[in-house]
Amino acid sequence: MKRNGINLFVLLIVLLCCSNNLAAQLNITPKPLSEELQKGTFTLNSKTVLYSNLQGEERKYVFDLLKESPLKLSETQKSGKKNSVNLILVEKTAEYPSFESYQLSITPKRITISATNGAGLFYGIQSLLQLVNQNEDAKTHKLPAALIKDTPRLSYRGLHLDVSRHFNTKEFIKKQLDMMAYYKLNRFHWHLTDGAGWRIEIKKYPLLTDVAAWRPYNTWKDWVNNKMDYCTKDNPKARGGYYTQEDIKEVVAYAKSHFITVIPEIEMPGHSGEVLAVYPGLSCSGKPYVNSDFCAGNDSTFTFLQDVLTEVMELFPSKYIHIGGDEAGKEGWKTCPKCQARMASENLKNVEELQSYFVRRIETFLNAHGRKLLGWDEILQGGLAPDATVMSWRGEEGGIAAARAGHQAIMTPVTNCYFDYYQDVPSTQPEAIGGFLPLQKVYSYNPVPDSLNAEQKKLILGVQANLWTEFIPTPEHAEYMIYPRLLALAEVAWSAPERKSYTDFHERALKEVDFLEKHGYHPFPLKNELGERPVSMNKEDHLALGKKVTYKENYYPNYTAGGDSALVDGIRGGWSYVDNRWQGFMNKDIDVTIDLGTSMPIHSVCANFMQIIGPSVWMPHDVEIKVSEDGTNFTSLKQIENDVPVDNDKLTFRDFGWEGDTTARYVQYVAHQNDKKGFIFTDEIVVK
Repeated sequence: MKRNGINLFVLLIVLLCCSNNLAAQLNITPKPLSEELQKGTFTLNSKTVLYSNLQGEERKYVFDLLKESPLKLSETQKSGKKNSVNLILVEKTAEYPSFESYQLSITPKRITISATNGAGLFYGIQSLLQLVNQNEDAKTHKLPAALIKDTPRLSYRGLHLDVSRHFNTKEFIKKQLDMMAYYKLNRFHWHLTDGAGWRIEIKKYPLLTDVAAWRPYNTWKDWVNNKMDYCTKDNPKARGGYYTQEDIKEVVAYAKSHFITVIPEIEMPGHSGEVLAVYPGLSCSGKPYVNSDFCAGNDSTFTFLQDVLTEVMELFPSKYIHIGGDEAGKEGWKTCPKCQARMASENLKNVEELQSYFVRRIETFLNAHGRKLLGWDEILQGGLAPDATVMSWRGEEGGIAAARAGHQAIMTPVTNCYFDYYQDVPSTQPEAIGGFLPLQKVYSYNPVPDSLNAEQKKLILGVQANLWTEFIPTPEHAEYMIYPRLLALAEVAWSAPERKSYTDFHERALKEVDFLEKHGYHPFPLKNELGERPVSMNKEDHLALGKKVTYKENYYPNYTAGGDSALVDGIRGGWSYVDNRWQGFMNKDIDVTIDLGTSMPIHSVCANFMQIIGPSVWMPHDVEIKVSEDGTNFTSLKQIENDVPVDNDKLTFRDFGWEGDTTARYVQYVAHQNDKKGFIFTDEIVVK
């Protein structure tokens, strides 16, 4: 019995290893809902034929995809033949909960992809292509017999690209659409206008592309550090560009053939300095290069925007038109006679309600043309327009508020979805705007908050990755920032949470990086990843741990790092100040006193600070460390001057501390704001 038991155990191990080897061949990203391995293999070769009952435009999309793939299949008019690939439309049933659902059956005789819609067949083909591409150079492909049932978790699965700060060609856009489709993403959010440049031809307003699309500087950074002016295309220093309406039509048609909807963004009321530079009458001052917000009291503003949106809607069939709505300063509105008159006539209490009036008026226009308004979460300010959808970027709060109010929302929080953040140790990476968003953090995101009830959760349409391009001047750099993080986002959006495993995904992502490189993309070399800041990996043990901290100045409400205990909780910060480990103070000093509870020997007091000047995060001007026995009379131990230059534009960390011998109960730590103002961040005051 014992011998037979051992033999049975060995047999089980062998079978398990074989099963794992076959499972390893099902490297599909995003992870399907279910994968059932079966006996045998299918050999796909030059004699394999293709059948489909799909008709019309969608049939052309699917067949065009296959023509461009490694599968060189000749068409047959009969279904179910041996050595065939069959694309079958079926009736809607519970097994196909979405029009994007599909089933992929591989048997030794044939391959069958079934779906209720062309989109489902398209995604089934993408999964088949991923299996084939694991050995794409082979003349024949042996695929393990399997039954894959798959459906998306979320209906909106997006990528946003900013082409205002740095222009990218239509060829580049189409190249990214290819890979979006390959990983089952279905929304391309095209950020076409912003203060750095207008990128879409509007025939009624030619100055938008004759002047506002061009800058006499090589990069956005050069432009910001100089006059922030525009020029004509014939200026020898001109840099920029725009898409003609024919270019737009070409990209939209290409996206449609890949079952991707293109959502245009036309920024308003803020981020519009490029418009107001060439049409200054639409600003509060009436002068170029003064305002960046449209004048909300000027009816000409709405005439202009309606004209622009009319041409935009003729080019984009998308249900949604994105109007931006973020970061409007509204300063000009506070003193503008026209804006004040508008507020009086509409009984608006403040400029936030004036912004809401602005958004509602644009929404009414869009709704009258059969479209819906989509905007960043600032459109909540002053009251949300009746039928608007919120794109939540400043955390999840905007999306949660929208869903609780009965509005649809798309999650794209800066903490998990901003691909302009560093993805590895900042000193090893190209310059970025700041932050730290490694692959694992993207993958860990759950876009449907547990705080919502079942009905509210249904209003979370999906999730989106955002690539802003302030510090991304080349297409190669853009791809470096997009991939492989976009694959993680794709799995977040598509795969059921219970099917996700970062260990499994990471293994697949390493292979996909090789695939991307082979196909002319420029992904981040994942195999060389270094990871999170070492000091953040373990809790710091020290004398002040868990002790009472008294604040003279309040920390910034968006960067509390956990509140009053944050500076003595033993949790050190990572590479980014948005990781909820760094406590921030805006335009004020840090002045805190720690009560150690009893007098004790102290040999060191130290805190760590960071500087990244893009988002105005600075080192303190200086730090002073004091101690006391009674909490009233303090003795200064040391004053440390900052030696990091204010023009140092690299992410920099510096310790400000004292070492020596003293005895005290209270420790006071004061970090003075420098002349630049902005933020000071520290993570822990370590007392030993």
